[in-house]
Amino acid sequence: MRRSQRIAAITKWLVERPYQVVSLTEFAERFNAAKSTLSEDLAIIRETFAELEIGKIQTLPGATGGVRYIPELTIQEISRRIAAICEKLEGAQRILPGGFIYLNDLLASPMAIAEIGEVFATKFASSNPEYVVTVETSGIPIALMTARSLNIPLVVVNRINRPADGPVLTMNYLSGSSRQLQTMSLSRRALPKDSRVLIIDDFMKAGGTLRGLTDLMGEFECEVVGTGVLIETTEPKEKLISDYVSFILLRVNEEEQKIYVEQAKWIKDLTAVDANSNL
Repeated sequence: MRRSQRIAAITKWLVERPYQVVSLTEFAERFNAAKSTLSEDLAIIRETFAELEIGKIQTLPGATGGVRYIPELTIQEISRRIAAICEKLEGAQRILPGGFIYLNDLLASPMAIAEIGEVFATKFASSNPEYVVTVETSGIPIALMTARSLNIPLVVVNRINRPADGPVLTMNYLSGSSRQLQTMSLSRRALPKDSRVLIIDDFMKAGGTLRGLTDLMGEFECEVVGTGVLIETTEPKEKLISDYVSFILLRVNEEEQKIYVEQAKWIKDLTAVDANSNL
């Protein structure tokens, strides 16, 4: 196999398995190549990824070491991706009753969701989460791609009990937007005690759902190491949760039938400081 063929195959193998460590021995057996030759191949891939700012190829030393791909984006690339989403969100045809907006087309796009997952993974990787947690149903695609980019399991909290879940822990919480009592439940087998969890959702108005998820994680005796939401509405200003990260700020004027969207202030600030820096 020529070097160009090996590099193409190794790149595909690593990119499809983010954060998964692959030993040089496994590559040597798969491609029938010497480890020294593979090290040269990986050096080329590493330099290319660094130059194009499309992630990091990390080498781990030792007997149990190897190489892995980390989907680490620069703040410039994060800003570009979020700006593209903001552009797609503009348009009065997306306005739904109650100040909500239509997101199904965005959440149904595999490419868009994969890119969003890498954005969330870049932002929260330093928190070292062990699980990604979301509540059904609209937040599942983003949470799934975030879990894939971090190479950790996804846990989906249900709004109704299912017989296949076995024993469950059920919690009532107050919806921040409708001020109605709602219910969420999770199988007691879904999360081990003392797990480090990252909560992900697609849309937040007042934060009642995220507050409910945080309280539920407390009942499971798990530590919430991060909370991320793709889109946050500017109203109401007072949220039921304070420790979270949003990427897009949205304001809907139903009377004028207009949607105003912009990147979160922290993205703008970091971009202004150093457009080529990593988070």
